[in-house]
Amino acid sequence: MTGTATRYLYLVRHGEASPDEGGLTEAGRRQAILLGQRLRNIPFTVVHHGPLARAEQTARLIGKQLKNVPLHCSEVAGDYVPYVPEEDELPAESADFYLSFLAGITAEERKHGPALARQALDLFTGPVDGEEDRHELVVTHNFLVAWLVRDAMHAPKWRWLGLNHCNAALTVIRYAPGRSASTLISNDMRHLPDELRWTGFPPELHI
Repeated sequence: MTGTATRYLYLVRHGEASPDEGGLTEAGRRQAILLGQRLRNIPFTVVHHGPLARAEQTARLIGKQLKNVPLHCSEVAGDYVPYVPEEDELPAESADFYLSFLAGITAEERKHGPALARQALDLFTGPVDGEEDRHELVVTHNFLVAWLVRDAMHAPKWRWLGLNHCNAALTVIRYAPGRSASTLISNDMRHLPDELRWTGFPPELHI
């Protein structure tokens, strides 16, 4: 009977995207390469990435810095709304803001996104079967990183809202057998020079 081992889940939001989101900017490509260099000695088993160009390009640039790690495209690692809360789930002081943010979500997105989010929890979280620890990289979008961090913190489902992550920033969650998930680092940009940090965020959020 096989045992269980620790999963280390590395989560990355794609590099800075062009205005039409058709791919990466030059800054986004530099971000991806620098992150790949930071990760080059991690013994990854796989790099998962979403199907959109900005995530795929980021994953490929990172992958070129790694040692023969396979890339796997998955809709589960894509860009979707993982959960749409009801008004009474939200704090009174922020309910209007969040509901306004989600107002444009279609009925199909309300159904499809949460289904993918449940699959993401099944696919990416928890300890792994076997005797060896596993390191996996997921190159994705802000919403999914937030959803998985929320789950690791045992926070309510709506709390993915308001958890924002920078382009090419690194978050690592550890899932050890018999223990609660542990977020080891979050939104870490130490591999990026100052001019490549906080892309896409208004100046008042830069710290």
